[in-house]
Amino acid sequence: MAGCKLLVTGPTGQVAMPVVEHFARVADVYALARFSKQEDRDRIASMGAKVIAADLSRPDTLAAIPDDIDYVLNFAVVKSGDFEYDLAANGEGVGNLMMRCPRAKGFVHFSSTAVYEYAGQEPRKENSPLGDNHRVMFPTYSISKIAAETVCRFVAHQQGIPTTIARLSVPYGDNGGWMYFHMLMMQQGIPIEVHPDAPNYYNPLHVDDYIAKIPYLLGAASEEVTTMNFGGSQKVSIEEWCAYIGELTGLEASFSANPRAFGSLAIDTTKMEELIGPTSVDWRDGILRQLQSLAPGVLRAAS
Repeated sequence: MAGCKLLVTGPTGQVAMPVVEHFARVADVYALARFSKQEDRDRIASMGAKVIAADLSRPDTLAAIPDDIDYVLNFAVVKSGDFEYDLAANGEGVGNLMMRCPRAKGFVHFSSTAVYEYAGQEPRKENSPLGDNHRVMFPTYSISKIAAETVCRFVAHQQGIPTTIARLSVPYGDNGGWMYFHMLMMQQGIPIEVHPDAPNYYNPLHVDDYIAKIPYLLGAASEEVTTMNFGGSQKVSIEEWCAYIGELTGLEASFSANPRAFGSLAIDTTKMEELIGPTSVDWRDGILRQLQSLAPGVLRAAS
């Protein structure tokens, strides 16, 4: 990817910002977002990326994207709660983006395991039933993600764009993630809602791993569209990582069982590991590093 023209959407988000920072050192990176805040624009520009202010729901704003983009990483997501806008921004948005980059050598659309129907602790495979998994907290999220995948496949087939759809499972790192929010809740004595069908399993994906795997995701792209789960090779529960945070900090987690909570969203990583290999960051090391970066004061002296 050295020297390539790389377009990254959603660059101001927790997941994509480290990607921009990493690849801007070796590639010609273009970062696309609405950039409503000047400080976001300045921060992305300071990393060495070229800023493009645009709205994916409005194709007339995408003219600033160069015609010769080599690769596209679509992290952009809108979850305003307004179905009309969110479907336009997420569903139509990925189509508008792909139509603007028809000659891309590879396109990775970062979706979410939130597209899967709840199925208890059974690890979800790529062909598992889809459903409105996140309705309770994010009303438009799962439906928008399913719509975006559908539009992405359609345009990839019509335009012959080599594409990978990567369904993210709990991305986290030194700049944030779900575990950090759980630590803050533990610190403030706020109960953490979990599904009563415990343990509540996920496959956390550390930033080091998803950055390392991006070239492989592009390499796995095909005009038929390669869809894969994209999470950590280790399965771990909310209960387990909160207990570990407790070991590191002395804080204690309290849990509140709620049948409307998300519940387990563990994934089957077989296809991922066959195509791009297993992940390498142990979840314990990832959480320790996160707390050392964001809240070193909460750690016990021996941590």
